[in-house]
Amino acid sequence: MREITTEQITDVVKRLFQEANYYLPDDVLTAIRQAREKEESPLAENVLDQILANAQIAADEQIALCQDTGTSCVFLDLGQDIHVTGGDLYDAVNEGIRQAYTQGYLRASIAEKPFSSRTNTKDNTPGVIHTEIVPGDKLGITVMPKGGGCENMSRMTVLLPGAGKPGITEFVTRTIAESGGNPCPPLIVGVGIGGTAEYSMYLAKRSLLRKVGSVNEDPETAQFEQELLAEVNALGMGPQAVGGTQTALAVHVETFPTHITALPVAVNLQCHSARTKHAEL
Repeated sequence: MREITTEQITDVVKRLFQEANYYLPDDVLTAIRQAREKEESPLAENVLDQILANAQIAADEQIALCQDTGTSCVFLDLGQDIHVTGGDLYDAVNEGIRQAYTQGYLRASIAEKPFSSRTNTKDNTPGVIHTEIVPGDKLGITVMPKGGGCENMSRMTVLLPGAGKPGITEFVTRTIAESGGNPCPPLIVGVGIGGTAEYSMYLAKRSLLRKVGSVNEDPETAQFEQELLAEVNALGMGPQAVGGTQTALAVHVETFPTHITALPVAVNLQCHSARTKHAEL
């Protein structure tokens, strides 16, 4: 049984959230540059140039890529042969978030009592933490500061099974069309299909952790990802919805078996400032 201390976890979470807010991952930067090469609208090209310039300034000066430093989403892949010592695992994660946001001068955006006082917690805690138990003796930690503009455009429905791919395609494209410029395109589109209502949304959110443009291991699903990407870009919304050919950088689809009576579908959008960082203890 391998031991990991809560102090180690706090330190890593703190570092990851600060780095995620300052530096866009290489795969995201590459995808934006490729979109710039493909874009046909001069105005949209200018928007993409500004996005790339903004990313460079944030990295050079170690300041937040976006004023919305997001909800603190954390994905833990907890090895079943790990023993966490020194306190509560989730307390350690939240302490890392607290230190990252207060010491890193990142905007605190979390309001408690969501339907009444909406008082700011002042340190971006508590985080939204998802934990999966996996084989092995390591702890994988992935953080995602998820901006409100894109998260607010999340949608979920349960279609009739007979709706199939056409029904899913219609729901995904309608969701994006109705979102307009709110999620700050060009987007990474996360789609979860199957499971139950809440699990389809988890699948959609987790799909956003994949490298931009990576394909699903299942050939049929990978093909559907490409079909959906083509349909989304055919909407003509373009970067920041100013018009153009590059509305989305990628569509990531994850699936899970579902009940014979149902076809749950969830869409979770990620803005061009697709901030994720990962570490393993």
